[in-house]
Amino acid sequence: MPHALTDKLVIAISSRALFDLGESHSVYLEHGVEAYRQYQIEHEDEHLEPGDAFPLVEKLLALNASLGQQRVEVVLVSRNSADTGLRVFNSIEHYRLDISRAAFVGGRSPYPYLSAFGCHLFLSTDAEDVRNALAAGFAAATILSGGARRADSAELRIAFDGDAVVFSDESERVYQQGGLAAFQASERQSAREPLRGGPFKPFLAALNLLQNEFPSDACPIRTALVTARSAPAHERVIRTLREWDIRLDESLFLGGLDKSAFLEAFAADVFFDDQAGHCERARGVVATGHVPHGISNERSPG
Repeated sequence: MPHALTDKLVIAISSRALFDLGESHSVYLEHGVEAYRQYQIEHEDEHLEPGDAFPLVEKLLALNASLGQQRVEVVLVSRNSADTGLRVFNSIEHYRLDISRAAFVGGRSPYPYLSAFGCHLFLSTDAEDVRNALAAGFAAATILSGGARRADSAELRIAFDGDAVVFSDESERVYQQGGLAAFQASERQSAREPLRGGPFKPFLAALNLLQNEFPSDACPIRTALVTARSAPAHERVIRTLREWDIRLDESLFLGGLDKSAFLEAFAADVFFDDQAGHCERARGVVATGHVPHGISNERSPG
């Protein structure tokens, strides 16, 4: 009987997000595909150093041991060929990561395989692949280098921006087109009207289901909403999450304050935000995933 991953939280990750492929990628950029292929073959017995998403993957996989069953699956999806990807799998074995499934697509974007794997989240360093995944309806983010490495902790902490990430960008559009006063008036008027879901709603819902499998006083997953919203725009968010029956452990309504200090206080392992400026500031204290979705990321014509 064929196996299916429908009962698992499935995370797809690119090889450059999981491992530091900076040196070999430079070979590719400077000398082309064949030189890159030869370089990887010559070094395939040398394990790669961890990449920016490596600690997150370790913590996600550790949840299986905590539950005593395989409830989290990490799948490698890579632009490498199987030939050049052998070094990646050797490195996975070196670090004893429980990753056994992969798609090596030989230079093309791997996003078409996300649906076949049943993925809830796609993490990559390739912004175009991430855009394609978002357009296809998947939660996806571009992992930015430079995030601080958290001290070892058994608890997995994930922080989310609100508008254009967990929620749609409908309110953000009002803000950008009409200003703060128009935004607050609209949110006050629509306080009891649930927001539409953003690209990360299904991932957050799946994560919430996984949290519910642990005792409430001993759950190793903690989530936080870290949003620039403040009163009176808070009510619609709270009522929306209540309508969705999704719980966030912490909700920070910052009223435009810089998020970095709060992410550090929360000790986030990863933070997802749609606005490039927020991501650039946050990446100094936490591994950050830019979500190129919504009005803030719409490309100007031409």
